[in-house]
Amino acid sequence: MTASFPIVFALYPHVTQLDFTGPLEVLSRAPGARCICASVSGGELGCDSGITFSNLARLDEVEHAALLCVPGGLGARAAMESPEYLAAIRRLAASANYITSVCTGSLLLGAAGLLRGRRAACHWAWRDLLKDFGAIPDAARVVRDGNIITGGGVTAGIDMALTVLAEIAGVDYAESVQLGIEYAPAPPFNAGTPEAARPEILLNVKNRLHSLAAEREAVVRSTTAQTALLE
Repeated sequence: MTASFPIVFALYPHVTQLDFTGPLEVLSRAPGARCICASVSGGELGCDSGITFSNLARLDEVEHAALLCVPGGLGARAAMESPEYLAAIRRLAASANYITSVCTGSLLLGAAGLLRGRRAACHWAWRDLLKDFGAIPDAARVVRDGNIITGGGVTAGIDMALTVLAEIAGVDYAESVQLGIEYAPAPPFNAGTPEAARPEILLNVKNRLHSLAAEREAVVRSTTAQTALLE
């Protein structure tokens, strides 16, 4: 690996902060890592939890990403409709050693035309939408297909980042980082997947997400024809 290893987090308004801060915490420890948080406009950016990040770079001023990370979030729908954002991730992905995503970030990779025929992970509630982009939905927490490594919902970003770190610097190094950040998940409830959650909890969450479903499905399908033209 070169002395400088630029890792670009391609952000957008109303992104989920843990989708990128989790991987950033891991990947910032990679040898030679130079982490760049960037958005279309640069400057300040608000997350879907209300946190604001500042001093972001402009995506069009980022020349190269050795590793590109595309997070998910409530703002993914609007980002999918942003030609500037999709063009930026297509450009950076073209020369990246690794193309990664977390949660609904894989839908953005799909919208950019990067997932046709590729296996990919996504948040369980939106995973099937990957099919509209010609991708192959995979229920695994971390999915690798060539140089594209995708993580499932939100917290899976840490697992994804450790997987990539092992590729970059070796398993021993990745395990040392895992120990250093004491990443040893032991959740108080066994409700982290649809399969494990109690039926009434699953129904409650599905009902809560229902209001987003029609809107997201419509946006995904409206971008499919444009994506096909790029492939």
